Amino acid sequence: MESNLKDDKPIFQQIAEKIETSILDGSIQEGDRVPSTNEFAKFYQINPATAAKGINQLVDQEIVYKKRGIGMFVAEGAREIILGKRKEDFYKDYIVPLKSEAGKLGISLEELKGLLERGDLK
Repeated sequence: MESNLKDDKPIFQQIAEKIETSILDGSIQEGDRVPSTNEFAKFYQINPATAAKGINQLVDQEIVYKKRGIGMFVAEGAREIILGKRKEDFYKDYIVPLKSEAGKLGISLEELKGLLERGDLK
């Protein structure tokens, strides 16, 4: 687990995002156990209720599920759910403002495509 938490967003949200990122990068696979709220609390020195709030957010999104008495586990299809959610966030956070600014500058769609293809994008 990466040990740094930032001040720019709620801790519970960062816990959820760390689990999502671990699922996306393959360090936690579908069917694997997710670290417990107590493990997160000890590692990050936070209240277990804060960690639980982040994990429960993923339960609500059907990314993880609970096996009573055993722990939380990554659900089948979790990676696809996360990819869909993050792509939508990417669109709202980056593409919408980009298109808005391009419109203000009079940049056509073709010019914008050219700008996107310029540089190190792959």
